[in-house]
Amino acid sequence: MRNRYRKGVFLVVYAKSRTDKTEYLLLHRILHWRGWEFPKGGIEKGEAIKSAVKREFKEETGLKPSRIVDMHIKGKFTYPRKLADRPGIKGMEWRLFLIETKKAKARIDRLEHNNYKWLPFKEAYKKLKFSDKKQCLKIVDKYLKR
Repeated sequence: MRNRYRKGVFLVVYAKSRTDKTEYLLLHRILHWRGWEFPKGGIEKGEAIKSAVKREFKEETGLKPSRIVDMHIKGKFTYPRKLADRPGIKGMEWRLFLIETKKAKARIDRLEHNNYKWLPFKEAYKKLKFSDKKQCLKIVDKYLKR
C-alpha cells in the first residue's frame, strides 16, 4: 500500500464564445501548491471513471457539461513532497477528458482554489505550471481544430 499512485482524471474544460472562439477554464490552486491548473481529481473506490469525471467537474466548477470526450490519453505525476492528507500516495495516474460547457461563472471549492479564468489557448498555455498539463491542452486544442 505504500507509495502507490492515486487513480484520477484531468478535465480540460472549454466553451465557445459568441464569436466561436474557444476558451479554456483554468483554476488557481492553493491546496498543496500554488498555480494554474485544470479541474482534476481522484477516482473514489468502486467509482466508474465517467462518474468520477462528472462528479469532479461538478465539485470543482459547479457547471454542467454539454459534452464529455474520453481522449484515451493517460499519464502520471509524482507529488513534489509527501502530503499529510494522502498517506502512502506518491502521485496520481490520470486519464484525460475533454469537457464542453457554456461559458459561465464557476463555483469553485475555496479550500482547493481561490480563482478561475476563461482564457484563449495561448494565454492558458502560458499560465499552466506543469508540462503534462501543457501537453494535455495542446492535445485537446488540436482535437478541437480538426
